[in-house]
Amino acid sequence: MDLQGQNGLLSTFREPWRNRGLVAVGTSGLLVAFYSLLYFRDPLGVAGTALDPEAWARAVGLRSRWLLYGLLYSVAMIGGAAYYLRRHGNSRYHRVRVAVNVTVQLALAFTLPLVMPYFFTSDPGQFWKYEYYFSYFWPLDWYKLHPGTLQNIPVVLAVYSIVGALVLVPLLAYFFGKRWYCSWVCGCGGLANTFGDPWRHLTTASTASWRFEKRSIHTVLFVAVASTFLLVLDHLVGDRHPTFHAAVAGQWWSLKSLYGYVVGAILSGVVGTGLYPLLGPRVWCRNFCPMAALLGLVQKLGRFRIRVKPDMCISCGNCTTYCEMGIDVRSYAQSNQSFTRASCVGCGMCAHVCPRGVLKLENAPRLQSDKARQHLPVVDL
Repeated sequence: MDLQGQNGLLSTFREPWRNRGLVAVGTSGLLVAFYSLLYFRDPLGVAGTALDPEAWARAVGLRSRWLLYGLLYSVAMIGGAAYYLRRHGNSRYHRVRVAVNVTVQLALAFTLPLVMPYFFTSDPGQFWKYEYYFSYFWPLDWYKLHPGTLQNIPVVLAVYSIVGALVLVPLLAYFFGKRWYCSWVCGCGGLANTFGDPWRHLTTASTASWRFEKRSIHTVLFVAVASTFLLVLDHLVGDRHPTFHAAVAGQWWSLKSLYGYVVGAILSGVVGTGLYPLLGPRVWCRNFCPMAALLGLVQKLGRFRIRVKPDMCISCGNCTTYCEMGIDVRSYAQSNQSFTRASCVGCGMCAHVCPRGVLKLENAPRLQSDKARQHLPVVDL
């Protein structure tokens, strides 16, 4: 990691909006309220009122509240990126990474969904009913592999959805770790990298939180995989089995609806983003995201690791404090142990804030085969 720097770290715990003070609580309350209105406008009874996000969208010329959300999301990322680069822009890795975050959000997650309907029909509401987001793959975009979705989009996009989820995503995770997606491409990670950066130090590194993380994130992954299987099965046989269809996808209380409300709305939005100022920016990514769980399993088998230079750690604790995934990086550095953790998103902050350059993110085989071929000592740190 080039140009090591710790700009602004000393002020972290002095600012009320960054240390769970009243300003932070108020900010969290506003975020939770916004996400509640966004996802639950009908149950809350605000449809057609001044609090209706659909009305806000129409007021600014957008056709849905989701495009309004995409616009606000993009603005938050741009503002967060400026804040982040002001503090950590002395690292080329972070400059490039955040630039990619913002570019992907603006191009793939906002502009394309905004303009694509006009290329397929003169009436966007008649044919193009599914706004396609190129930067989201199954199982994060859980509904993308549903047969009904695949049938209603162009063949090239259907192929992209299947190949991207089942081939591209795991293959890149094997060679580059989950960071290629979670810290560079994913919109959830992009918001955490930028808008959520001021609160990264609030992520707990306790053993209890780690145990909860392992149980919760793999539970959601299992439910996502099982639900997808059941939806495909329902598509094949649901018309012959009405009770099965009702339980899986036919009622408001069905598995499909419950997954959307609980995982898609509450865990990823209301909790995952609304609690940034109180619990840190990766609540969703760390504890509930099925994509992060899947990529983490592949990462454990792949080439990505954080290498520790032996006998250099001074136990300052910066790496652990500023790890947004709650990994106790210092314990590995103190033990001279290079490591691969399934939860690590490769943001590079641990290496950036280390005053001695002890840590390095790398993609390498477990053994340095180039040295072995030259009959040199192989040290697998």
